[in-house]
Amino acid sequence: MTLKLEAGARLVAATHNPGKAKELAALLDGRFEVLAAGTLGLPEPDETETTFVGNALLKARHAADLSGQIALADDSGLSVAALDGAPGIYSARWAGPTKDFAVAMDKVAERIEEAASEDRSAWFTCALAVAWPNGGPAVVVQGEVHGTLTFPPRGDRGFGYDPIFIPNGFDQTFGELEPAAKDAMSHRAVAFEKLKAALFE
Repeated sequence: MTLKLEAGARLVAATHNPGKAKELAALLDGRFEVLAAGTLGLPEPDETETTFVGNALLKARHAADLSGQIALADDSGLSVAALDGAPGIYSARWAGPTKDFAVAMDKVAERIEEAASEDRSAWFTCALAVAWPNGGPAVVVQGEVHGTLTFPPRGDRGFGYDPIFIPNGFDQTFGELEPAAKDAMSHRAVAFEKLKAALFE
């Protein structure tokens, strides 16, 4: 089922980060008013699903049902072939309670070394879900970008695992690339293009 949203519609972003809500609004070309769930006093749900799509949908439905409004959620992370797809949905948890991704990147390097694997292939995934309240319909899409890992980390642009990830066809990490170049072909960009096609094109 394909659902369309009219320009100017209000969406609740399932995040407690107002900056992220603004980023999501920009990625949707500014067509919608996007409010952070945190500003509405909504609690964060436990992410109990085992896939990016599952967690994005869980967060979107949670925010939609509590707010009574259409909600948008994302779930994303890094998967490493040599680690059987880890850290995957636990990408943020590997950074610990302080969200220190230097620690997380060190952990990836250590785990690959322990696995004694020469495979450095990896991919970023972004799942997006838009849910209507009260058990209404939902739109879910997923985008990926594939590449290889490099150590030690390179570049101070981007965030998260960006400094160890070189996308296929490039020789710079996401941490070194110009933000506009990264944003044009990232997993998030791929997912948002799919979402926009589903919602208003």
